[in-house]
Amino acid sequence: MERNPITVEIVNEYGEEFSFDVEELLGRALASAADHERIESGDVVISLVSDEEIHELNRTYRGKDAPTDVLSFAMMEEAAEEPEIFFDAEDADQIEQDDMLGDIIISVPTAKRQAESYGHSLERELAFLAVHGFLHLIGYDHGTEEEEQEMFSRQEAIMEAAGIKRG
Repeated sequence: MERNPITVEIVNEYGEEFSFDVEELLGRALASAADHERIESGDVVISLVSDEEIHELNRTYRGKDAPTDVLSFAMMEEAAEEPEIFFDAEDADQIEQDDMLGDIIISVPTAKRQAESYGHSLERELAFLAVHGFLHLIGYDHGTEEEEQEMFSRQEAIMEAAGIKRG
């Protein structure tokens, strides 16, 4: 992967310092995702938050009164009209420079718990959640078994291409 087709801004609202370069990690993960999905340009903001903050967002915007691991808020106009798929991979080259793809919100405490539960690093879990959120931004969902298989297969291919392994 020679280019970085998207701009990724990391906002650490959680406030914790990481023992690794979280900006490099998440930037690399999303560059891999954009490359895999043939997204030529766009901007993404990733906010790292507490369980309380993501709980409030989940309640406000999704009507779910519980914390979650990741939320995605697509900014493209088409996303509001058809949240499941708002463009096909073949149409990805139609995204213009400086388009805001959206926001990804990740709960750091939930990511830590999941990493421990799954037996892999926090780095891998954060990157996985960022990729998961990115795929939601560009229209993928996992509401059916078929959609889930497709989305999770893409996530694994993206993670592998980015060199982010389990463990």
